[in-house]
Amino acid sequence: MTLISSLSRRALLGAVAIMAVAVASPALANEKLKIGFVGVTSGPAAAWGTSNVRSMQTRAAWLNETGGVKIGDKTYDIEIVTFDDQKDPKRAIEGMEKMAQAGIRYVVGPNVDDGAAAVRPVAEKNGIIYFPYAFPKSLYTKPASNAVLGMIANYQSGPAIYKYLKENKGVKKVAFVAANESDPLSQRDGGVAAAKALGLEVVADKDTYQNDTRDFTPVLTPIVQLKPDLLVLSGVAPANAPLLIRAARELGYTGLISTETAQDAKVLEEGAGELANGFISVGGASTPEIASDTMKEFVDRYTKMFGEYNDESNTKVYALEYIIETLKADPAAINDVEAFKKTMDSFSAANPYMKGDAKLSYVGTTSFGQKRQVAVPMVVNVYKDGKFETLFVGTVD
Repeated sequence: MTLISSLSRRALLGAVAIMAVAVASPALANEKLKIGFVGVTSGPAAAWGTSNVRSMQTRAAWLNETGGVKIGDKTYDIEIVTFDDQKDPKRAIEGMEKMAQAGIRYVVGPNVDDGAAAVRPVAEKNGIIYFPYAFPKSLYTKPASNAVLGMIANYQSGPAIYKYLKENKGVKKVAFVAANESDPLSQRDGGVAAAKALGLEVVADKDTYQNDTRDFTPVLTPIVQLKPDLLVLSGVAPANAPLLIRAARELGYTGLISTETAQDAKVLEEGAGELANGFISVGGASTPEIASDTMKEFVDRYTKMFGEYNDESNTKVYALEYIIETLKADPAAINDVEAFKKTMDSFSAANPYMKGDAKLSYVGTTSFGQKRQVAVPMVVNVYKDGKFETLFVGTVD
């Protein structure tokens, strides 16, 4: 009995020891897949890049929480690496160089034309695919091939907005005003061309302001006197939009006001209040009518994570999704951006953010001659009492 009891005790102790080791030894950790962000998260245009970063962080945390992302025979946790370029092309270059040094192959941003153009040599030299929110066609047409437009461009949304307002609101006369910087000026020129092509009368197309302007009355007084049906704030930064709107309304302007850049409803409410009612802008790529349960959960997670939500994130959530799903389609692209480019031509995957059988795919053939743009719905919003309402929804080829 003593021998048997001793053996039993030893066996029991051995079993407990094995269990203790098993409990103490964690499961094999997932590998890390680093995705970069280089863009503006400070200053007047901060809302654009902040929306990018928060969207990426929300989606990454969600995917990691549910076990990570399986690409080929490996499972990865997503790590978001961010760099604030402060809307400065030189800093954007520095940021992209840091991404290259970290071995990051896929980067979201920059958010403005100058920055996106400045980082192109670094991206191409180091084999980085980047998703700018910038509109110059030279970034997406051959011989360029490493940039993928992450949203709807002004020369795609502008004509659609002007056509809608001409046909539905009787717009005939249009005036443009822009910050004296390359991005807004380029967007203004594209908007002027689109308006003229639609047979609209352009009554002002040379008026500009410095981006740090806070009193827009002198800028807008001569424009308001021309009595345009539509005032276009070309490429306007979110912090400047309410100041321009307020100045125009206080000068007695009663016509429509629009822009082709995405805006922040909270900033409009705080800066212009009811005066911003009726302001038209390009919105996030979702509306209540087309938003899936996944999109609704994304909004909920984002809001809980950051205490607020930006409608533009309905668009900004897509870049990370496209990167991950394209890598799934060809796992070799993890370390080979040329494989990623080849996959883009035939890529198709379910769109988790829209109801029905909507697909993720790359577009841009009409605008760029090659597929260098993510397919997202073109949602045009109108601001009313602190929130955006859908004006209409379009698509881009």
